Amino acid sequence: MGRVSINKEQLTQLEQVTFPGNIHVIDSMSKVKMALSYLNKCDRIGFDTETRPSFKRGVVHSVALMQISSLSDCFLFRLNLIGMPDSLKEFIENDKITKIGLSLKDDFGMIHKVYDTKPLGFIDLQKIAPKYGISDASLQKIYAIIFDERISKNQRLTNWEADTLTFSQQTYAAIDAWACLKIYNYLEENSFNPLQSKYYIEDEEPETI
Repeated sequence: MGRVSINKEQLTQLEQVTFPGNIHVIDSMSKVKMALSYLNKCDRIGFDTETRPSFKRGVVHSVALMQISSLSDCFLFRLNLIGMPDSLKEFIENDKITKIGLSLKDDFGMIHKVYDTKPLGFIDLQKIAPKYGISDASLQKIYAIIFDERISKNQRLTNWEADTLTFSQQTYAAIDAWACLKIYNYLEENSFNPLQSKYYIEDEEPETI
């Protein structure tokens, strides 16, 4: 039995993905209402969070950004400015809307440090990908294997609590949530055959004595 995996050299050769939709920065209560009026009509969304990195031992920042995306629109909730409104908490706890993320334990851990929420309706891609023979666990590699494009990670360690998020930060954040949804939709449609992937690796047969 083989597996599907992409190495660093193969990854760097791929073209960089661009976000094809609309990005909405949610930094006020009026914008929260607008965003959720749209998102509550979705059956399925992509999800991610960002936290300001700490370069000092023992210093940990609170989650600053929550990204929630459809295939066409991504909403960037600036939690460091608006907190966790009740309406957003209700959305996170709504089990009727499927929410796709990756390494959700880390996201939930950061959220729980500040906000009392019980996330429901979430699916972690790290638990889905192995069913399709994909042995890599990072969003960047899973996306590259399926779509042959590279997600840039050069904004990951930027300041997510900055007064204004740069265009690069916004697109980076949007892509991470959007990509989760796109991957899940593709896998659910049974469009991925590991044996046909260019990144399929046939495991070597053990030597017999």
